[in-house]
Amino acid sequence: MAQFDYIIVGAGSAGCVLADKLSACGKYQVCLIEAGKKDNHWSIHVPLGVVELMRNKVLNWQFNSAPETSQNNRKIFNPRGKTLGGSSAINAMLYVRGQKQDYDHWAALGNQGWAFDDVLPYFKESQHQERGESAYHGTHGPLNVADSSAKSDIHNDFIAAAHKAGYQLNDDFNGEQQEGIGYYQVTQKNGKRCSAAKAFLTPNLSRKNLTVITQAQVNKILITNKVATGISYSKNGRLHELKAAKEVILSAGAFNSPQLLMLSGIGDKTELAKHNIPLIHELCGVGKNLQDHVDALVVTKHDNSKLLAYRPKAAWHFLKSCKDYFPNLFGGNKKRKGILSSVVADSGGFIKSTSELCRPDLQLHFIPAAMDNHGRNHAMLLNYGVSLHVCLLRPKSRGSVTLYDNSPSSEPKIHLNMLSEVDDQKTMISAVKIARNILRQSPLGKHNKIEIFPGSNIKEDDEILAFLKEKANTIYHPVGTCKMGNDDMAVVDAQLKVHGLQNLRVIDASIMPTLISGNTNAPTIMIAAKTADDILQAAKR
Repeated sequence: MAQFDYIIVGAGSAGCVLADKLSACGKYQVCLIEAGKKDNHWSIHVPLGVVELMRNKVLNWQFNSAPETSQNNRKIFNPRGKTLGGSSAINAMLYVRGQKQDYDHWAALGNQGWAFDDVLPYFKESQHQERGESAYHGTHGPLNVADSSAKSDIHNDFIAAAHKAGYQLNDDFNGEQQEGIGYYQVTQKNGKRCSAAKAFLTPNLSRKNLTVITQAQVNKILITNKVATGISYSKNGRLHELKAAKEVILSAGAFNSPQLLMLSGIGDKTELAKHNIPLIHELCGVGKNLQDHVDALVVTKHDNSKLLAYRPKAAWHFLKSCKDYFPNLFGGNKKRKGILSSVVADSGGFIKSTSELCRPDLQLHFIPAAMDNHGRNHAMLLNYGVSLHVCLLRPKSRGSVTLYDNSPSSEPKIHLNMLSEVDDQKTMISAVKIARNILRQSPLGKHNKIEIFPGSNIKEDDEILAFLKEKANTIYHPVGTCKMGNDDMAVVDAQLKVHGLQNLRVIDASIMPTLISGNTNAPTIMIAAKTADDILQAAKR
């Protein structure tokens, strides 16, 4: 049995940060264990590879929910990263923090130390903002944050159309205010993905006190007398155990962290009993409180060949643009740019569904392609088209993560329960109307042809709701299943220690008590950076 001071389960956005910060001083032996392979596939590092990663069964867990009664019994696709870097290695690379009020709300719920003023230093500490340092941005961190190098006429047309529809422009969604329309900043460096692994892990792999184990399935946490002492895992058909002298840290994400707790006998005793798992420690909130951003696509055919499409002219424009990504081959400057550096959703923004609101409740992602089924419907790309994602930032609907059985190799049972709340339905109906209105504005509108989704025949509210139940999806921001707090459903405290157990923490997006208003990668990195400091301070005492 190998022994370490800290064992981190999951090499995603949080795990990579923790591995860096806990091993940096050289005092502690740190082990990072990951179910996936190393992050050496081309599609991870070339930003446009995000399209291929949606279909990659090796680097993507490709979870599907259980049949969703609130969405016509559909199974909703839930991509999650299965490699070093986790979902930061397969996501769209958008750097978004959310709104100040999100974190102030966490603190108001009783989570001391999590207000926006408390967490802002960790956002700044973690990033290298290419624009330079400011009150909201830092320049000394490992995570490179850059302006998009794939700005194009079609994205400019979207921004102009949204502005004409009455929405203000904003060149920094992470600055003084989030509201507005513009280009997203991205986690890239010289046109290549800057994942959590690339930023925080890869530069430190030579540290003698840092051990990284890949392609290892963690089976359970070892617990003796309410103290976490290590983990058991399987690799190459053999069972292994690791011992943790100080702490075991779960950073396996909003689906796998609660699953592993339950497999270890920690959770709702009724759920554990269903699968013949001995109860070690009862925590009713494990797997509850699942939240995600429900998202819908408005798609229209568009008279423009400089789009992503399986058409001859589009292919020609694509090939011409590719040369900008390989400057050493074709001459010119040394900066990678062009279509291969695109994250696809390069532009978008944050808007209000009604002017009565004090802050945005909707997020937009504009796509220069006819998109359906998470980009996996190839037939749609035979059309020249554009798509506008619109998602609800603070949904009231809540789901859960439970188990199918007691096997660690089984998928978690995901029940998103999106659109189960009437208020969510009403706001998303308004959101579809707003997206349609933006797409009608010039200069986009004058090149539009027929609407593919929802379809010009879908007009009334009940028709739009039926469309949403049939077509709405997640936009990949699950949180909340090991929530932070002090109520009966809380799993961890404000230091992210599991209630009632020693030497066990959960540090990832699952601890968010409520969903933040935006993409979750940057907040998860912040959560890990902040809690790593708590761990190091505790180790000194």
